[in-house]
Amino acid sequence: MMMIRFLDYLKNSMKNKVFFIAEISANHCGNFSLAKKLIKCAKINGADAVKLQTYTADTMTIKSNKKYFKIKEGLWKGYNLWELYNKAHTPLSWHKELFRYANSLGIKIFSTPFDDSAVDFLEKLNCPIYKIASFEMTDLNLVKKISQTKKPLIISTGMANLEEIEATIKVAKKNGAKDITLLYCVSNYPSSIKDFNLNNIKILKNKFKCKVGISDHSNDNRVAILAIASGAEVIEKHIALDNQKKGFDIDFSLKGKEIRKLRDDIDIVNKLMGKDIFFRDKSENKSKIFRRSIFTTQNIVKGEKFTKNNLRVIRPGYGLPPKYYNRIINKKSPMDIKKQEPLDFKILKKLKIAL
Repeated sequence: MMMIRFLDYLKNSMKNKVFFIAEISANHCGNFSLAKKLIKCAKINGADAVKLQTYTADTMTIKSNKKYFKIKEGLWKGYNLWELYNKAHTPLSWHKELFRYANSLGIKIFSTPFDDSAVDFLEKLNCPIYKIASFEMTDLNLVKKISQTKKPLIISTGMANLEEIEATIKVAKKNGAKDITLLYCVSNYPSSIKDFNLNNIKILKNKFKCKVGISDHSNDNRVAILAIASGAEVIEKHIALDNQKKGFDIDFSLKGKEIRKLRDDIDIVNKLMGKDIFFRDKSENKSKIFRRSIFTTQNIVKGEKFTKNNLRVIRPGYGLPPKYYNRIINKKSPMDIKKQEPLDFKILKKLKIAL
């Protein structure tokens, strides 16, 4: 039942607004209370869902001091991989309570599993949707395992070429995945504006015929907002508390008020984008009176020809539309008409001019 309710919610959210995922990741800093505060922060500031990451250091890598396992640049330069993941992971013992807490607040919660055991663990918690991380996207055995749950998948595509994405989607569909969302992602932490090509969103949508969003690791809201204009239906951003100074992902995380600003901006842009049909709001109707239309500029007697001297196309729009002007010119007036009066549709009927 939880899965059905979530899918209905996701469907309605996609219909009415962009779906906003707040990624907690490692910004809990190993503090359970902080993890709960981050969930509450996401809820208060308008996120549609919060996301966890489910792994242990041992399921991510092996404990080794060889050079291959040392991070040589970036935010986490100097860390050994096992050491980093051991500090950054969300303890499995927290998950059940974090799921319960999020549900009690009325915000959706799901996770990224990084190996088969994490999938089995999350299935026991009735995790309603799964995210596949960019770095795991090419692990097709893991993709197969997750897809066999037949739950919706969100797949980040950082570093991947179109062939790799196609292979992942093929395995996912073959193993039961029917609801797939791709996230365009630049796997730099943080990402610079110059790293992005937002046209990739349209390319992914056109090629794979599925929902597409963005997993944005830049340090402000510009990319996410512009992504919506490019067709993004899902936005994922890392989050932190307003006063939070530390966190493994703090350099590319939105803080409390920034989260609310993004939510508000998402809703404004989504509303401005409108519908996928050519559409004019009815509020514009009142402005039609300021269009041009056909008016008399001289008194015209019955039988007198309409000419450029006695008819003009001018503002306002109370008369016939301009498209009838050339069809009326040189016709004889069927009645007396005073100057500065709009011609109306009765004239067309009398002149036997089709609408």
